[in-house]
Amino acid sequence: MSINEYGWNEYFENQWNKKFKEGLFPGRIIADYGQILRVACDHGEICVNRPVQKFGDDFHMAAGDWVALESIDSASTCIRYVLQRKTKFSRTAAGIEVKEQIVAANVDTVFLIQSLNRDFNMRRLERYLIAAWESGAEPVIVLTKTDCCDDIPVKMATVYATAPGIEVHAVSSITGEGINEIKKYFQPGKTIALLGSSGVGKSTLVNVLAGEELLKTHEIRENDSRGRHTTTHRELVLLPGGGLILDTPGMRTLSLWEAETGIEAMFGDVEQLVQSCRFHDCSHGNEPGCAVREALETGALDAVRWESWLKLQKELAHLEARKEGKLRLQQKQWGKQIAKFQKQYYKGRK
Repeated sequence: MSINEYGWNEYFENQWNKKFKEGLFPGRIIADYGQILRVACDHGEICVNRPVQKFGDDFHMAAGDWVALESIDSASTCIRYVLQRKTKFSRTAAGIEVKEQIVAANVDTVFLIQSLNRDFNMRRLERYLIAAWESGAEPVIVLTKTDCCDDIPVKMATVYATAPGIEVHAVSSITGEGINEIKKYFQPGKTIALLGSSGVGKSTLVNVLAGEELLKTHEIRENDSRGRHTTTHRELVLLPGGGLILDTPGMRTLSLWEAETGIEAMFGDVEQLVQSCRFHDCSHGNEPGCAVREALETGALDAVRWESWLKLQKELAHLEARKEGKLRLQQKQWGKQIAKFQKQYYKGRK
């Protein structure tokens, strides 16, 4: 086994030579089981404990991350550092706490998976595209289950209109349709992440590309035509012909964490219209010189697309407010800790 097969390249080699001392060796996280991580290195595959997150974001690691390992003794190894990521696909974690969840790290291409039966949703696809552009990886749209769809050309045209300029492929893991077309993305050392909702056929697609059943799958339910969710953790698979594929659990919702680059790439035309309004604080209602209202009236701007942009702006504004609230709370807590330390320090000197 060589780490070059797992994507080690000049980008990470340069970091390693500048930052890391002797006694450490590199490895890549290939599976995330929560408190246990499986790591591939030149010595083979090893399991290590997830470090306690007490050193900041450096230890917020995910499948695909490159890490610096140290052998404690002949029986155990620990993670000392996480290398700077080349790309990062993330979202806002579910729950009350405002925090980032890293879904995939250091991927070259992101396959955005939608099925052609019950999962076909352009507003959801827009979100995935925004997150993909923000990650720094190249997005590719893969429409699965062509064997379950009777109007493929119509749906393909809808996708092309929603995501102009993005490569789109329609495939079937059952019949093999379109599989050879997407194999071109799998080159030695390159990583492709599969992202999409539960039951769209991600694990089945991994098995087809690998030529064997590496991941557990279930057949489509007859009552609602949905695949059943099977992937419970993120796992990086080395394919026999070279290249790596990262399977991820399905996401019911995708709440954006950062979106500046993605919004510009996905809604550049809308952003330009907003900036063209006569007044910088235009509400796009009855103000004179509103470029947005004019575009909606002439049909130059699709109303559904405008509503989608508005919804995303409200969501991002709400997220930013939550982030600022969390930061103020942290600053208040830090202030209390500093005051407590100072009180104890001066008390001890008396």
